[in-house]
This record gives sequence, C-alpha cells and structure tokens, in this order.
Amino acid sequence: MLKLKTVSGRLRELFRGREQSANTLRAEPVPRKLLVVDDEESICFSMSEYFSQHGFKVDTAREMEEAEGLLKETEYKVIIQDLRLGAARHPDGIDIIKMVHQRNPDTRIVVLTSYGSPEAEAAARNAGADAFLHKPKPLSQVAQVVQGLIESPRSRASA
Repeated sequence: MLKLKTVSGRLRELFRGREQSANTLRAEPVPRKLLVVDDEESICFSMSEYFSQHGFKVDTAREMEEAEGLLKETEYKVIIQDLRLGAARHPDGIDIIKMVHQRNPDTRIVVLTSYGSPEAEAAARNAGADAFLHKPKPLSQVAQVVQGLIESPRSRASA
C-alpha cells in the first residue's frame, strides 16, 4: 500500500507540474512588435526603453536602408516614424509608409515629425499613415495614440 501511495503522489506531482507549465505558457502574452524609425539616436533610445517597459518588442532604425531590412524580416503591429531621415531633402518617411502599407495593410503607422506642414500631413495620410504628431510630444501621449490605434482595427474602407 505504501508503494502505491508514493507512486500516485509522484504522478499527481508530475501532472500538476504539467498543468502549471501549460498555464504559464498560456498566461504569457505574445509581445507586440513596434518599429521606431528616426535619425535621432535619443528618440530611438527613449522610445525603445519606454515601449519595452510597456510590453512591446521594439526595433529601431536610423536610416531608410535599415528600416527596409527590418520590414522585410518582421511584421510590426505599429511603426512610429519620422518623415525625414538624415539630410534627405525629400521625406523618406513617405516611402516607408507606402512600403509598409503595401506589404501589411494592418500595420498601424504613426508619423512623429518636426516637419509638420499641412502638405506633409496630407501626403503621409494619403500614403497610409494613421496618425500625424508634431515633435516634441511626451511619450505618454505617443503611447495613448499607439494604444488607441491598436484597440481600433483599421477599417477596410480606409485601407
């Protein structure tokens, strides 16, 4: 009788361990992927730190080519990007918006730029941007916009 109790107790522990590990696997949320595209290192760093602490897996790119490479490899839930990268005379960000919109129309795009003319905003929105913000903007406000976009799926009519 003693051996039977010992065996059944061990089996119970094994099954409990499986249940706990299965529950742990289900409880961990899949991190949302976010890409920050900005030529200013301080902006990439601060956004990466902030959004990582809020459950995102964050990649950063400071140049057009770097952003293109990341976009080919990874599907992002949200992209926060500047319109102008480096000394470019034309807004590189419009090209990124178009590329993302063609590859994954469900990716939400937030433009965060110092070059916020009505024409630039219209061009960004026509290319597929969901939100247009002017620098400087507190990270908490950027996060509110990002969260709002994630919670409201893109309507097919605007896509």
